[in-house]
Amino acid sequence: MVFVVAAVVGFAFGGADQYLGGLMTPGLWTVSLSQLSAPWLVLPFLVGCSQTRRRRAALAGLVATLSGLAGYFLMIMRPTGAGPWNINDHEIHYVLMTNVLYVAGGFVTAPIYGWAGQRWRTHRAWASAALVTGALCCEPFVLKLIGRRYPGDEMVWPVEILIGIALAALFLTIGVAYRRHGNPELGGPTAT
Repeated sequence: MVFVVAAVVGFAFGGADQYLGGLMTPGLWTVSLSQLSAPWLVLPFLVGCSQTRRRRAALAGLVATLSGLAGYFLMIMRPTGAGPWNINDHEIHYVLMTNVLYVAGGFVTAPIYGWAGQRWRTHRAWASAALVTGALCCEPFVLKLIGRRYPGDEMVWPVEILIGIALAALFLTIGVAYRRHGNPELGGPTAT
């Protein structure tokens, strides 16, 4: 059942991400938001947090990400206006080939972040928290360093960094409380 939920959540996430990218809002912040990579890493992490076993967490993260990519690509191929869906082999091939690096990246990062989610759930692993907060806080700097800019990034990037900082504070609070008081259900230290 977890894989069905991961697939549905991932598909909805990917479709919503592409939909946002197609909106023409003042400042074009939706385009910039849609181009962020960090949310695509948070997705398998959150799915992995639902699991207690490593292998299932990694696989659930992969299912969520691949389903997300399917939803994203399907929204790319959607008809504009009232036209019919016209999905053919040529169009699917084109979409996959022009996005091969993203698909390959998903095959690598999704299981890692799914596993990191499981590690956070079961052991409150600091490395897992660092992977997620690092992705959110560092992405704007990396994109600026390599010279990628999007319309509206001046509005979106500071918010992404603030979300990363807030998430880091949440991870820190939860992690310290876990180590101080423990959670016997998660296999942590017990309170004395």
